[in-house]
Amino acid sequence: MTNRRPVVGVMGSGVDPHVEKCRELGPALADLGVHLLTGGGGGVMAEISRAFSQAPEREGRVIGVLPCADVSTPKRLPPGYPNRWVEIPIATHLAARGAQGGDVDSRNHINVLSSDAVVVLPGGAGTASEAALAIQYGRPVVAFLDRQDEVPGLPRDLRVVDSAARVVAFLVSALRDWPDR
Repeated sequence: MTNRRPVVGVMGSGVDPHVEKCRELGPALADLGVHLLTGGGGGVMAEISRAFSQAPEREGRVIGVLPCADVSTPKRLPPGYPNRWVEIPIATHLAARGAQGGDVDSRNHINVLSSDAVVVLPGGAGTASEAALAIQYGRPVVAFLDRQDEVPGLPRDLRVVDSAARVVAFLVSALRDWPDR
């Protein structure tokens, strides 16, 4: 028996905050009592962290898996990292620029492998690669999108839902047997 809370990774754009989706999803995740994991930067990462952290009576924490500014200076963070809502920063030796997607030197592996379930919001190639990695690593994954093409290159077999309530229903079902799955 464990008292560890499930970790839900939210993956999405590092630039566009997709405010409406994050404001709907953040409090819903907080109400589930999970921890939130993101890449710790801007865009969706900051907005979902803000919405989650400001939910009343939340118990979970905001975790940020952070890049280094440059592999030659792994202790230095790039500008904007961590966003101000990250409560548990996890520094890595992996640069923000350079390795992409499924490359072995990409933070995407850490983001996905550290998550018990993954939620995909609108984003780009990095977001699509995180969705593909979630499938590869057997993590429950759902996309909260208006259209499948909001994430170019998104795996076609990925389940897409159109509301935070449907994301929560997916997560409740997916995490039902957690941590024994």
